[in-house]
Amino acid sequence: MMDHHYHINVFWSKEDKVWIADVPDLKPCSAHGATPVEAIAEAQVAIGLWLDYAREKGFPIPEPRYRPAIYAA
Repeated sequence: MMDHHYHINVFWSKEDKVWIADVPDLKPCSAHGATPVEAIAEAQVAIGLWLDYAREKGFPIPEPRYRPAIYAA
């Protein structure tokens, strides 16, 4: 279950020949897949692992802040 609201950027990597899903608010947090849907699903897993690790280690968890320029007011 997705219990977060972090933005995920998805783009094609010509060099790697895969779709990349990057989470700008969580550095470094990204994943890849053969399709955009697969990359997003893998990013959801990566976000969960990132958050679990941060909680386990007592690291601060950033609030979701990133918004692409198309949403800027």
